[in-house]
Amino acid sequence: MAVPKRKTSPSRTGKRRSHIKFSPKNVVEDKKSGEYRLSHHIDLKTGMYKGKQILDPKD
Repeated sequence: MAVPKRKTSPSRTGKRRSHIKFSPKNVVEDKKSGEYRLSHHIDLKTGMYKGKQILDPKD
């Protein structure tokens, strides 16, 4: 069984985990309604996607 010979220091642990992080979501402001939404997603308030009506608008 493989067992580490020395204790892993917090600095080395931090270096190993340096790329493990949350990435910010790509939130954009809708051009017509002014609402914020995720890019490449339907605007739920208007039901539009890429200038086309996909869903009935919410009331």
